[in-house]
Amino acid sequence: MGDPFQVRIGVRGYELDTQGHLNQAVYLQYAEHARWECLRAAGISQQRLIAGGVGPVALEVTLRYLRELRGGDEVDVSCAFEWGEGKTFRIAQEFRRVDGSPVASLSGVGGLLDLGERRLVADPGERFRAMADHPELMNL
Repeated sequence: MGDPFQVRIGVRGYELDTQGHLNQAVYLQYAEHARWECLRAAGISQQRLIAGGVGPVALEVTLRYLRELRGGDEVDVSCAFEWGEGKTFRIAQEFRRVDGSPVASLSGVGGLLDLGERRLVADPGERFRAMADHPELMNL
């Protein structure tokens, strides 16, 4: 397994709360953005997912805040998929300043929803692997 996929995001002024730091809900948006960018880099677009009759779903998310981010800061958000057996997978994401210092961490559980049946697919890793041009970006 190589280095996890990551994307750099600049903190925008309208994302700040009254204390002048990044609003807590925006961390979830940044994490979601990094996950979609990872899928896109692997060759899995939203259109490809829809055409395949599936869509990723978040089932559980835990976010741990370590340091504040302020307007104008840049943050690198990583995305590492962890595969096991069954219908779910884990996602580990780290938020780090450009200098590498940790800002926050996210751990989550996800699944791949069959859009017709409205149930999780049995082997999400295999389904993602079949759709991906670069499955290695998803640790597949």
